Amino acid sequence: MTSAQLPDSKTAGAGQTASSHVARKRRRRRDEILHAALRAFRERGYHGTTLEEIAGRLGLQKTALYYYYSDKEALLYECHRRSLDELDRVLEETESTGSPTEALTHVVREHVRVMIETLEGSSLAFEISALSPEHQAEVVAARDRYERRLRRIIADGCESGEFRPVDPKLAVFAILGAINWIARWYRPEGSLDSPVLGAQFARLLVGGLLNGGEEAGPAGRVGQSTPADSPSHASREQ
Repeated sequence: MTSAQLPDSKTAGAGQTASSHVARKRRRRRDEILHAALRAFRERGYHGTTLEEIAGRLGLQKTALYYYYSDKEALLYECHRRSLDELDRVLEETESTGSPTEALTHVVREHVRVMIETLEGSSLAFEISALSPEHQAEVVAARDRYERRLRRIIADGCESGEFRPVDPKLAVFAILGAINWIARWYRPEGSLDSPVLGAQFARLLVGGLLNGGEEAGPAGRVGQSTPADSPSHASREQ
């Protein structure tokens, strides 16, 4: 290639900038579609929601969605994938915590946040069977890994004496069952936001495991809770 054939650096830079802008715009539109779908799933259920309704919430035609997602199952899979990726990051963050109590408190609070903010309070945790066999196997495998790591945290707490002697598998079932059930009653217009609800759940779910009946404090440590996190402060009904 001669010098005359080499791309001009300014032209190449402009092309990269334009490409980056298009990629950002595409990611933003994908996020908008995903959140519109999540709101629709929360209000009408996965099976009761159509692509037409999702598109209508964004002022789009149904055909415009196919540029970003191939079908409704692809939206469902993306919801599961993103939430499980977040939960993986949450577990990675626990590696720098000082105790099983702090680790489990962090996981409970963040899992509640994922349910309310990432999944917008929708009941997608119960919609595994709607996925394709390949996606279903992937999601179930990721959930199993997450549960095993939670069981390890609880087992460590039992071994260290921080937690009562319990069956870690049953304890994880109880914790995840309580968090997943948020989708059955949570309403975004209610009085409980994600931080308050996460603190309440951590106090109930982690506090119930602690040896000696102490509470998991606001920072994830054993101790007293703050007034802002107290049941009287946030006991108004959803």
